[in-house]
Amino acid sequence: MEKQTFISIDTICKYHKVTTAFILSLGEFELIDIQVINNEPCILQSQLAEVEKYVRLHNDLEINSEGLSAIFHLIQRLELMQQQITQLKMRLQLYEEQAE
Repeated sequence: MEKQTFISIDTICKYHKVTTAFILSLGEFELIDIQVINNEPCILQSQLAEVEKYVRLHNDLEINSEGLSAIFHLIQRLELMQQQITQLKMRLQLYEEQAE
């Protein structure tokens, strides 16, 4: 079993100069998974890239947590639709080849 490495939210906030409330709100909107380790809120190191992406969008474009949640869910839907389009193209290609 792999050892999971956690990063404290305080460390993230100090490094990226964001408030703890912002990071905690990402957890409330289920954009990240926050776990309490030794009475300190933390995230998995594997989520750090996602958090940094949200921080950049928040700082550069002034998007709040609700907006980030909406954007994230729209991107998920677009990716799902793109997968469905790819599957449908493959099916169509199969039928076209059979018709020839």
